[in-house]
Amino acid sequence: MTIRNFAIAPALAAALLLAACSSEESGVTHSDAAVSSSAGLPAGNIAAGERLAQEKREATGQSCVDCHGAEGLAPIDASYPLIGGQYADYTAQALQAYRNGNRDHALMASQAKDLTDQQIADLAAYFGSREGSLRTIRGVGD
Repeated sequence: MTIRNFAIAPALAAALLLAACSSEESGVTHSDAAVSSSAGLPAGNIAAGERLAQEKREATGQSCVDCHGAEGLAPIDASYPLIGGQYADYTAQALQAYRNGNRDHALMASQAKDLTDQQIADLAAYFGSREGSLRTIRGVGD
């Protein structure tokens, strides 16, 4: 990239320097700021996610496994998705969308509305770690 307007070069350099310094001054280093997924979340903890998956949510009186079954592999209704073995990034982004109101489902929105980023990361890590039957289509038709 060539900067042809030399008047903006110092401003650009200052902005980059300021961005680099601000994370150091706040005590956040690149390793602290590392995220676990494309959802921009912290690293998930599988054990914490397992506990959370079985915890009844105050808003609904339900837990994840009440509807999606043990390990997310046995939904109580055919219209409920298998979440065990699902990609953690997908689960995390879906939970964020329910929490933020960008994805509509009355029960899931109320389940997700009070989840923190860490709880979402933990749930996604747990369900993503399960041995599920989800498969990619790679190699189909070969």
